[in-house]
Amino acid sequence: MEELSLLILGAGWTATFLIPLLQSRKIPFAATTTTGHPVAGVPTILFKFEPSVPEDEIRSAIATLPRARYILITFPIVGTGPSKVLVSAYSETHRTATATTDDNTDTFRFIQLGSTGIWQQQSSDPQSFSTPTHPTSTWLTRHSPLITPTPRSAAEDELLSLGGCVLNLSGLWGGSRTVRNWAKRVAPTKEAVRTKKSLHLIHGADIARVVVAILNGGDEMWERSGRGQRWMVTDGFVYDWWALLVGWADTGDKGVVSEQAGWVFELMREEGVRGLPRAMEVLGRCYDTREFWEAFGLVPSKGRVY
Repeated sequence: MEELSLLILGAGWTATFLIPLLQSRKIPFAATTTTGHPVAGVPTILFKFEPSVPEDEIRSAIATLPRARYILITFPIVGTGPSKVLVSAYSETHRTATATTDDNTDTFRFIQLGSTGIWQQQSSDPQSFSTPTHPTSTWLTRHSPLITPTPRSAAEDELLSLGGCVLNLSGLWGGSRTVRNWAKRVAPTKEAVRTKKSLHLIHGADIARVVVAILNGGDEMWERSGRGQRWMVTDGFVYDWWALLVGWADTGDKGVVSEQAGWVFELMREEGVRGLPRAMEVLGRCYDTREFWEAFGLVPSKGRVY
C-alpha cells in the first residue's frame, strides 16, 4: 500500500477543519474514530487506543492501520508508558522489509495535540476556566516551567523523548464551538465574574494550517521545529474576560444588556478599573506565542474573537 502523508488518530472536532484543508491541498491521509463514523464527509477507520489492554492486543490493532509518514494523535494520553507503546508498536508493525532499526527511528513522525492547561495549576474541576496566578511572571512561554506536572504532561514528555512533537493548544473555537456560548457557564454569578481574568484561544482553521505546514515543511521543518519540540499555541491575543462579557452585552432580540455585563461594571467600580481591557499585569496569566508563529512561518488567519 502506498504510504500516506498523514494518519489522524482520533478524528474529532479538529479534523473537521483539517480534513477539508488536506483535501484542498491534495494531501493523502486517513483518519480513525472509535466508532468508524464519517468525519467531514470522509469515512474513518474503526480504532481505539486502550493502554490498559495487553500489549499484544494493542500491537494487533495498530498493525491494521495504514502506513503514514506523519501520525497526528488528537486524543489525550496520560502517564508514562502508553506513548512509548503507541510509537513502538506503530513503528515496528509498519517498518518496511528493507528498513533497519535506525532507519525506522526517522521513518515515522508523531505529533501530539495537547493543552496549554499544563501551565496552569490543577483544578478539581476539569472544565474550569479559572485563571490561576503564576509565581514568577505574568508572561509565560513554551519554555516556562510547569507549575505542577500532570499525567498528561508526563505522557507528552515521553513522546518528546521519543522524537515526537507536541502542540499545546489554548481554548479551541470555531465551527460548533462558539466562545460566546461559554459565558453563562463560566460566569453564572457576580463572584464568578470577579475571578475571570485572561483567556487564550486558537481557531480550528489555524490548527489545521499548522499541521499542513509541518507536513509540507519536510525534513528541514521537522528537524528544526518538530522533533522533540513542545509548542504553546494561541492566536497571539490575550483576551480579557470582562471585556468580552461587555462586548457580548447585546445578546437579546431587543438589545437587552446581559446580566454579566452589568456585573462587570459593578466590579470595575469596586476594584478601581477605569477601562477595559484590563492591563496584562491584572489579567495574571498571559501566553507569549510569538516564537511558535515565527518558527512555522505563519500568522493566525482567525486572530481575535468577537
